[in-house]
Amino acid sequence: MLRILLYLVSIITANVVTAAFMPLQFGMFIIPMGTLLIGGTFIFRDLVQNKFGRAKTYFCIIIALILSACVSFLLGDTLLIVFASALSFVVAETADTEIYTRLKLPMSWRVFYSGIVGGFFDSVLFVVIGLSPLGANILPWEAVPAAIIGQIIVKTIIQSIGALLLGRIHIRLEKRVVSG
Repeated sequence: MLRILLYLVSIITANVVTAAFMPLQFGMFIIPMGTLLIGGTFIFRDLVQNKFGRAKTYFCIIIALILSACVSFLLGDTLLIVFASALSFVVAETADTEIYTRLKLPMSWRVFYSGIVGGFFDSVLFVVIGLSPLGANILPWEAVPAAIIGQIIVKTIIQSIGALLLGRIHIRLEKRVVSG
């Protein structure tokens, strides 16, 4: 149950942090503060799936989607931003879930690869549909690639750290089992 709680809280926290703080700007890259947490949400989702299976994970994704949309709306986001967030969330979480399910690799590698794909979809869809002139017109077209790439870089770093930590935990658990 702790895994599910961490997953849901990380998504709500990402929305709150994104709304509360100005985006970071590293050179040409624009990174909403919540992006630092989004990479973690993919890891928590994978941990939920690892423990509870695919069907229950999809139930958790639906709950997370509803919570995320409600929090986003309550924080003052326009319906277009809420829609873009919800769409990118559903596509990214579904991609993450399906890739994680199909890969026949150690858990740390499944977390890494599925999270990278999920993070890619989340970044591209949200920025294009929500922030570009196609959406809420918050970013001009010339800033869109930098916003997408900046988010992908941060999410990939978070996924890498999560995968490394999970790999190390797994190795330690194996050593305990072998020596015990």
